[in-house]
Amino acid sequence: MKNLIVIFVCLLLGIACQLIPNFPKNSYKFLNKFVIYFCLPALALYFIPKIDWAPDLLYPIAAAWISFAFSILFFTMMGAYFKWSKKLIGCLIITAGFSNTSFLGFPIIEALYGKKGLEIAILVDQPGCFVVISTFGVLVAIFYSRGTTTVGTIMKKILLFPPFITFCIAALMNLLHFDFTDELQVVFQQIGSLVTPLALFSIGLQLSFDSKSKHFKFLTLGLFFKLVLMPLLLFVLYFFVLNQKGLKMEVSVLEMAMAPMVTACILASNYGLKPKLSSMMIGFGIPISFLTLGFWYCILEYL
Repeated sequence: MKNLIVIFVCLLLGIACQLIPNFPKNSYKFLNKFVIYFCLPALALYFIPKIDWAPDLLYPIAAAWISFAFSILFFTMMGAYFKWSKKLIGCLIITAGFSNTSFLGFPIIEALYGKKGLEIAILVDQPGCFVVISTFGVLVAIFYSRGTTTVGTIMKKILLFPPFITFCIAALMNLLHFDFTDELQVVFQQIGSLVTPLALFSIGLQLSFDSKSKHFKFLTLGLFFKLVLMPLLLFVLYFFVLNQKGLKMEVSVLEMAMAPMVTACILASNYGLKPKLSSMMIGFGIPISFLTLGFWYCILEYL
C-alpha cells in the first residue's frame, strides 16, 4: 500500500510543478538520464546475483520476451496498414510492449501472493523485462527515432547502454555464485529505490491531460493492447496451449497485465518518440490498470 501511495504522490507532484512559473521546464530530461544511467544499473547489481535458476523459471522469464515480440508484430502491422509515422509506431511498440513489473508489480504481487509470488515477479522483471528493454527495447528506440541507422551504430548503443553493461556483470556474478558485500548491496538498494519517485516525478512533469489531444485514439489503442490483449495472449498460451498452471503462470499473466512500464516510457521520450503520448500512457494507464488487474485476478482465481 505504501508503494502505491508513493506512485500517486510523485506523479501528482510532477504535475503540480508544471504550474510553478520558474520551475525548469526541461528538468525531466536530467531525471530520465539519472534513472537510466544510475538507478536501473543499481537494481540489476542488487537483484540478479541472488537468482536461483531452474528449468520451470523459463515461463515467467519468457513472458516479457513473448509480449514484446507480440507488440512489435501488432503495431508494425497496424502502422503499415494505417500509414503511421515511424515515431508513432516506435512509441506504441515500446510503451505498450513493456509492463510495470517492478514499481506496480512488486507491491501488488506481494500483496496478492506473498513472498513466493514476489520471487517469481523478480524473475519476470529482471531477466525478463529488464533484459528485453536493455537490448531490443533500445534497438527499437534507435531504429524508429531516425531515418536510417547502421547495424554498427545500433550495436554500439546497446553495448554501451549502462543498464545492459551492468546486467552482463550481474549475470556473470550469478554464474560464479558471487555477490557484493552487505555494505555495497545497501548502496545499490538505496540508489535503485529512487527509480519510482524520480521516474514518476519526471512523467508528471511531462504529463498533459488535454481533452482535445490528437493522441487520444492512439492512447486508447495502446492501453487496450497493454491491459487486455497482452495478458490475454499469455493467458491463452500458458494455460491452454501449453497446458501449464500454478503460481508461476498466474504471476506471469498478472505481471503482463500491469500498466505500461515507466522506464519504457522514459526510453521512448528520451529518443523523441512522441513524448506526450508516452507520458499519457503512464498517466492514464496506472489508474485504469487497477480496474483491469481486478478483472484478470478474478479470472485467474476462478481457474
